[in-house]
Amino acid sequence: MTEFTKFHQLLHDQIGNEFYASQQYIAVATYFDNHDMPQLAKLFYRQAVEERNHAMIIVQYFLDRDMEVEIPGVSAPNNKFEDYKAPIELALEQEKTVTQQIVDLAKSARDTGDYLGEQFVQWFLKEQVEEVATMTTLQTIADRCKGNLFDLENFVEREFNGPETDDPTAPPVAGGNI
Repeated sequence: MTEFTKFHQLLHDQIGNEFYASQQYIAVATYFDNHDMPQLAKLFYRQAVEERNHAMIIVQYFLDRDMEVEIPGVSAPNNKFEDYKAPIELALEQEKTVTQQIVDLAKSARDTGDYLGEQFVQWFLKEQVEEVATMTTLQTIADRCKGNLFDLENFVEREFNGPETDDPTAPPVAGGNI
């Protein structure tokens, strides 16, 4: 078995962070579904699956490195929002938080001389640039629509809810992508 380092502990913690993000996005998606905003709901249901897959990518990394992995529990997500903009603001803040967590992982891998770990984390850094950019754009458009939810829904459908494409650079997902 491979020795468990500080980097591996942070990476293990990230499994829980990714599962929490998935649960939070399910709560956001159901908020939009409950308020008859199907395009925003679809976007966040898809984001929830993506975050779940991120957790399972990390699980696969531990399995590939012949390391013990435990699946952590997660805290309850926020299910109450004051208006349609609040879940989007929460999502943007969540992505910024996850970005810092991934940066901390990259730094830890580098500081401990774990070159395999550092290489593994690189894909997540690229992914977080995309995630923050998406949520920043979504927040900007939500602000600009000034309550015209038809415009917001049309934008989301046109710009974010097109056909999904696989990222050929993505690491493998334990159990496969869903």
